[in-house]
Amino acid sequence: MTRVLIYFTNFGDSLGGSEYLPLMMISELQKSYDVTLALNWRSDITAAARLAGVSIDENRIKIAYAKPKNRTLRRLDAILPFYRTWCLKRLAKEADVCISTANMFDFGKPAHHFIYLMRHFGDNAFIDYFMHHEPLSGFTLLKRKIRTWLAESILRPLLGVRSTRKILSDPRENIYPNSFYVEKTMMDFYGRFNSTIFYPPTTFNINPGTTSVRDPMLVVCLGRISPEKHIEDIIDIVERTRQNSHLDVRLCIAGSLKPETPYTRRIVEIASQRTWVELAGAAYGDKKERLLTTGTYAVHARRDEEFGISVTEYLKAGLIPIVPDEGGSREVVDSTALTYTTNKDAAQILANLMSNEAFRLREQKHCAERAKMFSREAYLKRQHELLEKIMAS
Repeated sequence: MTRVLIYFTNFGDSLGGSEYLPLMMISELQKSYDVTLALNWRSDITAAARLAGVSIDENRIKIAYAKPKNRTLRRLDAILPFYRTWCLKRLAKEADVCISTANMFDFGKPAHHFIYLMRHFGDNAFIDYFMHHEPLSGFTLLKRKIRTWLAESILRPLLGVRSTRKILSDPRENIYPNSFYVEKTMMDFYGRFNSTIFYPPTTFNINPGTTSVRDPMLVVCLGRISPEKHIEDIIDIVERTRQNSHLDVRLCIAGSLKPETPYTRRIVEIASQRTWVELAGAAYGDKKERLLTTGTYAVHARRDEEFGISVTEYLKAGLIPIVPDEGGSREVVDSTALTYTTNKDAAQILANLMSNEAFRLREQKHCAERAKMFSREAYLKRQHELLEKIMAS
């Protein structure tokens, strides 16, 4: 039987868009192939699959762990993944097909690499470029150049770990950016590589027969409560809409407030000062469906979103999402009328949707058509076709 090795980081207590891809691939591949799943450390796969609504038979997959147990080695491996590379190369020797669902990783042989988070490339220069950091200069730049030279010229060759750039430059490697935005960003920095766009799974669907009354003044925000989501900007956009339109617009933010961090405490404080903001906590299953089918609009604020799974969920739930004019979420919505540059722009769009029925109905129709591309059925068809090509090769 053909042996497949799949690498992912780990499955935590909450579920984000990144976790769906390995779960969906395992679900399909384990039916016909011998699958080994390599993770950084122990995770509850059964709980993650149940939460995602994905069918996985844990008895039909082998699980291996690639992170060192020793604390010192773990810290070193976080800087330069020599230990994980050694583990994955060892596992790859027994595999016919190697797949990373956590960006590029060196299996010691040509593999298939699915992009999930560009902040986790392990390449400081690219992260600075992606995050629009100010260019380094002086002694800081000199230190970066020395560290890079030591890593690329001595440590990586000595430890047998290829860099992100070297993996991308190898035409035998297969790279799958999760949006055209990601592909362009990577190619602008690294140059051209063997690329195939593959939109990640968006498994959420509204159950047929679900009926609910939509609140015409309710705006929804769904996802992790973390700094990169710019929740405070979403609150500001709704606040501006209230001030400009004099409408009783309300905002419901659904996302886990655990673990408690300075950012979650800040969001709790901001919300406590505004009676029109509700913190609904984590939303999965029926709770998530109820939330998405009682609102009318959604606001997204992350500008460097690789794709935007939550935005596809807004579309499929019948919401009208307003998104920044850059990043993968713009690509998902595909409507210039629903994209904004500043919070002021977003507030104007939201107020216009609420007061201009013709505009709202036009964008609602567009969003309904766009949602079809991200249905579970459409994704499974794309995944099946791609995996057939991968396994055939």
